[in-house]
This record gives sequence, C-alpha cells and structure tokens, in this order.
Amino acid sequence: MGQQLSGAEEPDDSVGQKSSPRVRFLKNEAAPSAPRMVLGKELRRRREAVGLQQQEVSRRLNWSLSKTSRIECGQVKVKEQDLPALFSLYGMNDPGEQQPLRELAQIANRPMWWKPWSGIASQYLQAVLSFEDMAQCIKSYEPLYLHGLLQTPEYARALIERGRGTRSHHASLALLRKERQAKFSESPGKELICVIDEATLRRPVGNVEIMRGQVEHLIDLGEGGRFHLRLAELSRANLPVELGATTIFEFAETLLPTIAYSESFDGGLVIQDEESVDRRVRAFDLLRARSLTPGKTTQKLRDLLSSNCYR
Repeated sequence: MGQQLSGAEEPDDSVGQKSSPRVRFLKNEAAPSAPRMVLGKELRRRREAVGLQQQEVSRRLNWSLSKTSRIECGQVKVKEQDLPALFSLYGMNDPGEQQPLRELAQIANRPMWWKPWSGIASQYLQAVLSFEDMAQCIKSYEPLYLHGLLQTPEYARALIERGRGTRSHHASLALLRKERQAKFSESPGKELICVIDEATLRRPVGNVEIMRGQVEHLIDLGEGGRFHLRLAELSRANLPVELGATTIFEFAETLLPTIAYSESFDGGLVIQDEESVDRRVRAFDLLRARSLTPGKTTQKLRDLLSSNCYR
C-alpha cells in the first residue's frame, strides 16, 4: 500500500473522516491516473455541493469508504453502473448535466497508450506518464541523471541497463522511453523547463561517445523552442540544490491543481498537498533563477564538448 510519510497529514472530510493522502509514496500499488483524478475531482465537487461526506455516500450506496475515497483521488476506475447511482445521489437528473461526466469517465477508463508496457513499467512511472500526458508545462530538476524526455536512445539504454531485469526487459523500457518522448513531441503547446545539474554531465553514463552525443542532443533541444534548459554549475556557490530530484506538473486551471513528483531508488513520491507543492515550486524557481540562462547554458555545453571531459 501507499505509505503515508511522517508529518504529511491527510485532509479531514467535514465530519472528521480522513480523506485520501495528499502525499503518497508509491511502490507497487495502483497509482493515481491524471484522467481519473480529473473525474474524481469533479465527483468530489458534486458531493460537496449537496453537503454529503464520503462516509454518507458509502453508506447510502452500500460501498466501502475506501472505494469512495479511491474514486475521488483517481486510483480506481468508475464502473459504468456506478455513475447513475452517483448522479441520483447528487441530484444530477438532467442528461445534459450528466453527459460531461460520462465523457470524462470514458476517457478515464480508456486504455492508455502505455498499456503494452504496463507489465514492466512501475506503477509510479505509469502515474508520471499520465501526468505528462495532461500537463501543459513540466518543470524538472534532476541532480543524478538527465530527465527522461532529454535522453538520447544510447544514454537511455545505458542508464536502463544499470537497473534490475533481463535484457528483454531493458529493451522494452528503452522502447517505452522512446515512445514517451515521441508523445511529448507530438503534443502541441507542451513545454519542458529543466534545470540540469552539471554533475549529471560530468558523471559519465555509458561511455565518452554516448556522453558527447547526449550533450550535442541537449544543444539541439535548447535551440528548438519547446525545451528550456538551464545549467546549475558545480562552481556556483550556494545554489539551492537541496530541492533534490523534483518534477512539477502544471495543468490547465480547470483540470487539476499543480502536482509535484520526486523519485527515489525504490519508489515515487506524488505530492498534492498545496503547501508542500508550493514550497517545491518556489525552490525550483529560485534554483532556475540562479542557474545559467538558456544562452549561457548552450555555450557551457559547447565548452564541455571542446574540453577534456569527453575525450
């Protein structure tokens, strides 16, 4: 099950019943999906509009409280037969009022493009993929290695092969990463803002040839307009790198609030708590402001290529 982190509180439902955790450490359990979260958010809004708590909804529909909570936080599908029961309970008798939620449910229950990889991709990676699909803007700082959307196939394969699994497993994960990058590139209007730690470029992944190709790729991406890259220099004192590995997903205002994500060695931390997310957003913005500008980042990357670092 998801682990509640020490000091991360769950918000109270209005009768003192704890709602779903707003900070969750995911390992092997079902992870939230962005489309389901959108539907769950709307269902929660409808419930609150008629003054019902999750406990009362569960009692009236003869559901477990866990089911109601997991529907509203986007962890499970809303079954087709469940929607009419919810509509009736929430006083939604107009078919025109019901239709947007039915359409949301269809989207939320539709197999996602990464379904062929669902047997090998971790649950927390699948959550990240769903956030990437729906986010308008992605902000990221990775102190250990480059963000997956920035990696060349050679760099990705060398990094993946350091992990657990068979050669076939590694090949499938590399193919998933390639498809993930293609989906991002095909989505109009999306942008990625990355702070690249210089240490990730000086710590080789694979070999020198792979690293040269990777740095050249970063230069090309930085000139394309959709990728905004800044370099956190090793020589720059007092950079606020305490933020650690963090990705921030910003959605259209009507869809979802901003979500933060941090991956560790054996799991992923999904953060929805508003105060915690805001702290990470402010820390990222400060780190971004103190890192090299995009133009100076490109020049620094060119300098690295001409240095002894990749010879």
